[in-house]
Amino acid sequence: MAKQLPYATIKEIFTRFQAAEPEPKGELEHVNAFTLVVAVALSAQATDKGVNKATRGLFAVADTPQKMLALGLEGVTEHIKTIGLYRNKAKNVIALSQRIMDEFGGEVPSSRAALESLPGVGRKTANVVLNMWFHQPTQAVDTHIFRFGNRSGVAPGKDVIAVERAIEDHIPAEFQRHAHHWMILHGRYICLARKPRCVDCLISDLCAFEEKTI
Repeated sequence: MAKQLPYATIKEIFTRFQAAEPEPKGELEHVNAFTLVVAVALSAQATDKGVNKATRGLFAVADTPQKMLALGLEGVTEHIKTIGLYRNKAKNVIALSQRIMDEFGGEVPSSRAALESLPGVGRKTANVVLNMWFHQPTQAVDTHIFRFGNRSGVAPGKDVIAVERAIEDHIPAEFQRHAHHWMILHGRYICLARKPRCVDCLISDLCAFEEKTI
């Protein structure tokens, strides 16, 4: 774990991220808040690419909680069987669809507590939905952000909650809304787990990682 970088250094890092990609986007395909919740819930222990491949057909026939319930457990299971843990995830999709209908009038709620009350939705999923759909400056810490935060010194922490708090405490407010997307994309394509592509990194001169591959 690297030491926490100074505020000025972090500001320069995110200034560069912003200049390179002003409006970073998540890679999970969705058409509304409901399909985003489902896609993110399905992405646990699965790749975005694999989830997208499965949900294209699913969302074509079920893009609302009502339609998902009409499709039923067997129908959902058939669509997502290429995704890991698909049987349990299919049950959660049906259960969360029912909960949205029964408790939220068919609309995806916009609070973290309400989102976390949905079956199969944890803090990370809730934060992704709040950020991507409701435009709140929430931070969904996945493996890429955890690795990058600790390796670079941008947001070191022993667990995901500590990293989330470090992001909120140390990254300038003007970068908070897009911070987690910049970090996810950087971790996914540049700051790789086994062999980071430091030679291609636009912040390598600012990063605190001592074992750079340059």
